Amino acid sequence: MFSHEDLSPRRRFFKLAALSTAVAGLAGTGFAALARGGRGDGPLDPAELEERLDRFLKHMYVEIDATDAQKQKIDPIVKKAAEELRPLRAKVRQARREGIKLFSADTLDRGAIERLRAEQMSAADAASRRFTTALEDVAEVLTPEQRRTLAARFERHAGRRGGRRGGPHG
Repeated sequence: MFSHEDLSPRRRFFKLAALSTAVAGLAGTGFAALARGGRGDGPLDPAELEERLDRFLKHMYVEIDATDAQKQKIDPIVKKAAEELRPLRAKVRQARREGIKLFSADTLDRGAIERLRAEQMSAADAASRRFTTALEDVAEVLTPEQRRTLAARFERHAGRRGGRRGGPHG
């Protein structure tokens, strides 16, 4: 593979971004996807959330050859973050409806549009911070080789989708 010391700062940044993408698999297959129903048509009930997380983690553990001790540490990290991020979907839906309402109003209210934008940026920042904390916590449990394995897996998956979630329309 590669030695961290052999990488330029730019390459290290992109490798970190790849690792973020790897754990974003937790978001794509886990955190974000867990916040919606089978086809994005509603929130998952807690039992379904747990089931999807367990299935995702089982596959990840096989891929990285995780030890029982690692599994016991990672499970609560991922599950707590997923549960905390789950309400985000409803907030995003509500903001989308509000944005459409503002856009289609007879009179354009630039102040309201800006407030909505600022609120959404704040919510996205909070979700990003929570996700990053979970990413860091999981990364601390894994060995460097396990992190590289996950990063490579998710780089392959992102490549098949052209780097976008869910096909040509995101």
